[in-house]
Amino acid sequence: MKEDFDVDDEIGFEPAVSATGTDPAPKPEKPARSGRRRTRGFGRRLAASTVLASALIGTGAAYAAFAASSGASSTASGAEDIATGRQLYETSCITCHGANLQGVSGRGPTILGVGSASVYFQVSTGRMPAVGQGADTQRKEAKFDEVQTEQLAAYVQSVGGGPELPAGSLRDPNIAAGGSLYRLNCASCHGTTGGGAPLSAGKVVPSLVGASDKQMYAAMITGPESMPIFSNNQITPDEKRQIIAYVQTLKASADPGGAGIDRIGPVSEAIVIWVGGVGALMVAILWIGAKSQ
Repeated sequence: MKEDFDVDDEIGFEPAVSATGTDPAPKPEKPARSGRRRTRGFGRRLAASTVLASALIGTGAAYAAFAASSGASSTASGAEDIATGRQLYETSCITCHGANLQGVSGRGPTILGVGSASVYFQVSTGRMPAVGQGADTQRKEAKFDEVQTEQLAAYVQSVGGGPELPAGSLRDPNIAAGGSLYRLNCASCHGTTGGGAPLSAGKVVPSLVGASDKQMYAAMITGPESMPIFSNNQITPDEKRQIIAYVQTLKASADPGGAGIDRIGPVSEAIVIWVGGVGALMVAILWIGAKSQ
């Protein structure tokens, strides 16, 4: 009988059918992973997911706690300010402006949409609450202090909305640009030195001598009484700050010409002084002549 031989060695590959005519022995299958190894891999993935989830939850909790502690005071303070402002409004403003800021016929206009900026200007300058109705409401001592004024403004803003004063400094150091802008947009009414001037129908352009930064900015964006509203398209926020810086610097600096007459200029001041001096001299001469007779 012919000896068996290794077909793989002679042919060089494993034939589909063996040389003896029978099917070759099937290849042994790879053993499947044991249940223990699968359990171990699942456990590692579960542990990693648990660590990641714990880290995310911990980070979120820490952030939430920090945000709550840092912002809770400001939110509560805002709500408290609005509540206090409502009490002030119901005590001093509701008679003329109505329970819902809608105004009362024959007493006061609506203040819906005027914004906190308008309220701040009117109240901080003492124009409101008004003692009566007239052609012009003059500046007087304010009834409310700074904190109460801002609380009242916060309440009106929360109900009716409108222009708000920006946060931060209201002065821009570019005084030269502020001077040009002031002379172009403001000097025609307020005067070259902010002294104010009379208008028709019993109205008066107020002096800027006692005006604060916030009051001037509020006036520019709300246009109280006869003053026009200067939108950001007409005068940008930076330009408004430049105007304020110029006016405040002008008020704080001394007149380089000495004791001038509202800084109207050396030639104009000299003419006024000369006319006044000659007039006083003529009065003295006439008085002496009358006494000598």
